[in-house]
Amino acid sequence: MAPTTPFPADMGEKTGTENSSCPPQDKDHPDPGTFSIPDVSTGMTLEQIIDITGEFAHLNELVMIHIENAGGFVGTGAYFRMVQPLLDLLEVEIRARCGPGITQQQMKLIVHDWIDQEIKACRKGERVRGA
Repeated sequence: MAPTTPFPADMGEKTGTENSSCPPQDKDHPDPGTFSIPDVSTGMTLEQIIDITGEFAHLNELVMIHIENAGGFVGTGAYFRMVQPLLDLLEVEIRARCGPGITQQQMKLIVHDWIDQEIKACRKGERVRGA
């Protein structure tokens, strides 16, 4: 049985009916990965960042590893005590490394690499936050 997505409903994947936070593709921006996104220090939420980078499934994999390493899902309170620090660390990493003019592709690489590093550390047993 496949695990369910552990994020709150407002962090869920988009259904395609919502307005995208990405500008439309046009002659000035032929590749969606090359346009600059809004300055992350001035109002983008972590949810928006994960949405535009397409890293939701990857982040979910990390969360599921944390839950498994902590002995499984034991309740909403324990879940949030474990996941919130992880999301906070990701947000700090993004805000530290992403400045004005960063492209969607550059941000995706930053988020993807951070998640990969955390997954690697979790699999080595180096980190179990909130447990």
